[in-house]
Amino acid sequence: MALQPLIGELESKIINSAQGLPEEVFLFVSRLTPMVNVDLLLKNAQNQTLLTWRDDEYYGPGWHVPGGIVRFKESFATRVSAVAANELGASVIFTPAPLAVNEIMNPARNTRGHFISFLYACTLTSSLDPQREYKEGKLQSGVWAWHDGCPENLIAVHEIYRQFIAA
Repeated sequence: MALQPLIGELESKIINSAQGLPEEVFLFVSRLTPMVNVDLLLKNAQNQTLLTWRDDEYYGPGWHVPGGIVRFKESFATRVSAVAANELGASVIFTPAPLAVNEIMNPARNTRGHFISFLYACTLTSSLDPQREYKEGKLQSGVWAWHDGCPENLIAVHEIYRQFIAA
């Protein structure tokens, strides 16, 4: 079986890979190669860490360090800015040298099962979106909150960042 026609068909579904991939294509690619992502470590004057809540089929419910997958031909700086805008409704500056680089691998999962993660120290340059602030009650995906330490319900994959969150 010739693969080129199948590859051509797959490529025809991608409008602009620099803008991101269609979900089905992205999930397929994630089964073939590690994904590269950036994570944003934000601290306030009280040394609290800003975390966002997520609840999805891959990582389950829990607090996590905001982050996102780098798109094709996208710089780390552009992805850091996009994550801040998309997840926090804010803008940030960041230190160009990452605080940590980690390989994250889930041997039990193929889809979204292998990442190379770059953790960057960031500083807010604008206010956070107040509509997304967690107040009380039921946690919903996308809310943010400042944490004095590492919460018990940190998603398991972000245990690698415990030392940065607790510090």
